[in-house]
Amino acid sequence: MADRRTRGIRSLMRGRSGGARDSPERSMDPRSTGDEPLSPRSHLIDNAIYVNGQRDATPASLPEAFDRLKNTPDSMAWIGFYRPEDAAVYNVAEEFDLHELAVEDAIVAHQRPKADRYGDTLFVVLRPARYLDEIEEVDFGELHVFVGRNFVITVRHSEAPDLSQVRRRMESDPDLLRQGPQAVLYAILDAVVDGYAPVVAGLQNDIDEIEVEVFGNRPGVSRRIYELSREVIEFQRATRPLLGMIEGFIAGAAKYGVDEELQRYLRDVADHAITVAERVGGFRQMLHDILVVNSTMVAQAQNEHMTRLTEASNAQNEEVKRISAWAAILFAPTLVGTIYGMNFEVMPEIHWAWGYPFAVLLMVAVCVTLYVVFKRRDWL
Repeated sequence: MADRRTRGIRSLMRGRSGGARDSPERSMDPRSTGDEPLSPRSHLIDNAIYVNGQRDATPASLPEAFDRLKNTPDSMAWIGFYRPEDAAVYNVAEEFDLHELAVEDAIVAHQRPKADRYGDTLFVVLRPARYLDEIEEVDFGELHVFVGRNFVITVRHSEAPDLSQVRRRMESDPDLLRQGPQAVLYAILDAVVDGYAPVVAGLQNDIDEIEVEVFGNRPGVSRRIYELSREVIEFQRATRPLLGMIEGFIAGAAKYGVDEELQRYLRDVADHAITVAERVGGFRQMLHDILVVNSTMVAQAQNEHMTRLTEASNAQNEEVKRISAWAAILFAPTLVGTIYGMNFEVMPEIHWAWGYPFAVLLMVAVCVTLYVVFKRRDWL
């Protein structure tokens, strides 16, 4: 089995060095565009051998750590990588007989949170997060953990979490560290879940600000609601699988000889994870409600604006009708006066004795008639 896995890892190395295409996880992830700038990579962050809960050695290289682990009874290796080169991961994979599928996931990254067991090795993917106060956004990372009988390997693809603090915490508690790789996995889970607390607080503050903006009718709030909703959905994807993972660890604790005290610690982490998941679910519902309220208020404002426009249009129409009515009334005498002002010689009414009174009476009669008609039709 080990020889077959070694051949699989070597074939994976050849495939990647030969320009193999990206995995589906990377190609389906919108964060991976293929044009990402290359970041400086550090192969090895910390490399330690522990015996009986105490740091026994800090080898300068991986081969030295492998030899030290083999030649030191009851020892445990804890190797930490940060954005490692592929070759470094392959070397560790061959030494500890890691499954090629887990190795590929750790190299490619862009994985969902999960826990897979390959024989005696547990492979865990976590999505830590941190809240960036300067830009009020959530930055999601990725952490891969290999847990074996006498080793823990961490492959970190992001700034968070700071595993050096986790290591210092464990080294300051030899009784806990003495329980081996399972205790290290617990400490990492605890650090990731505790790191969600500032994110929850930051999102809550953002939602409070959005509520103020919505009821203050500030422009651009719809865009902010949408962007925050995306962050909450991403946060939910990072936290929801944790519940099943930790429950699985607790359920299999007896089978893999996990100490009862460590099981209590895991239950405490599970409680915190449940609290975070519930808060995130509540955030998603709150944002949905806020979006509905904002849409309603926008529609109401548009209706009020249309009502005002309609009222203004109606008032304008009334004014136009009045002007038109008076224009028609004034046009009648103007028409009569214009006709009799043409000064033609053959115009019988000009030489008629009652011509002038007749013209004046005609103008008055037409004006009065038009006035009465327009008045009845509410044009005046």
